[in-house]
Amino acid sequence: MSVDVISFGCRLNAYESEVIRRATRAADIDDTIVVNTCAVTAEAVRQARQVIRRLKRERPGARVVVTGCAAQTETQTFAAMPEVDRVVGNEEKFSVESWATGEKIAVSDIMAVKTMRPHGVDSIEGRTRAFVQVQNGCDHRCTFCIIPFGRGNSRSLLMDDVIAQARRLVANGYREIVLTGVDITSYGADLTDTPRLGTLVKRILKEVPELARLRLSSIDSVEVDSTLLDALGEEPRLMPHLHLSLQAGDDLILKRMKRRHSRGDAIAFCDQVRRLRPDVVFGADIIAGFPTEDEKMFARSLDLVDACGLVQLHVFPFSLRPGTPAARMPQIDRAVIKDRARRLREKGDVALRRHLDREIGTRRRVLAESRGLGRTEQFVPVCLATSLEPGVIVDLTMSAHDGRQLLAA
Repeated sequence: MSVDVISFGCRLNAYESEVIRRATRAADIDDTIVVNTCAVTAEAVRQARQVIRRLKRERPGARVVVTGCAAQTETQTFAAMPEVDRVVGNEEKFSVESWATGEKIAVSDIMAVKTMRPHGVDSIEGRTRAFVQVQNGCDHRCTFCIIPFGRGNSRSLLMDDVIAQARRLVANGYREIVLTGVDITSYGADLTDTPRLGTLVKRILKEVPELARLRLSSIDSVEVDSTLLDALGEEPRLMPHLHLSLQAGDDLILKRMKRRHSRGDAIAFCDQVRRLRPDVVFGADIIAGFPTEDEKMFARSLDLVDACGLVQLHVFPFSLRPGTPAARMPQIDRAVIKDRARRLREKGDVALRRHLDREIGTRRRVLAESRGLGRTEQFVPVCLATSLEPGVIVDLTMSAHDGRQLLAA
């Protein structure tokens, strides 16, 4: 039997799962289930443990190997599970040698990793858009976040390696590439000539002219450089969709989160980008129920949706992560957190529906992801009226919507 990789969490994990598939094939292991975990929330860890138990019941003869951020931050938790045969760290998961050995725990000090190596992925299983990991780790220490302890400090891939991988992906038929990482707007700070993300974006678009669409994953607006802003205004192949790591709309909560932007900074950034690129669409991550957040503070997060013109929300109920400063702050009742998350999601649904209303009658370039589903340049899902070959880009008129996606004529 083959090696199956189950991926939780972010786009970066989805990309790295492809690297894992290649490493396990090269290591010639068989009848193994690899669970690539996420550690962002306690719920993500709970779900991973639940899935591990279910998988072992369904395939009792298969070996179960756990890797990813939760394996790095909660090694002993997973090693103690009777269903788990091995735990492999976030750096070790890229190594063929790590998969070829049989030690129960292969997890090293992630903070000791100082460089990033290319993984040479030239296809992404089951996807019409490709990911290129340009950066890993994070140098910031937001008080709610466990991820730096799962990913290590920020490190960047050399620009020449990024461009070489983009060329391979385009040569293999990919029309759209997404630049991904943990904190991609910190790109280049660790490299010799300290290039910025904007420089990388412009080089890709210049040196890979066959690439139809370049997209950015989540960014930190306070780190965006002037060259990246220029690219957004001048480069039509750079997609008009930005997902922002905002987290809250109240300045005191942002300070307690140890974020580096204010509410005013977020609003000013969205206004500036919208002037440069009027068709831009913004998404954002927002946490509901951060410790000490009162109703007035939460109301400012609700108001931020309209103030920034957000369209797509990723709402996270605050999740206590042991070892983080926020875990030691006065906590909010879980029922209150759940209710605030619900209200934020409802606000997001209203904002999305308002945007979809405005899209009716427009003509958009759509990348077909499957025979019945595509995405606009603004990353809005489109239900296709006719079957299209995945990977094709077509101009379509938007005729209606169902509250979640556009319907093409």
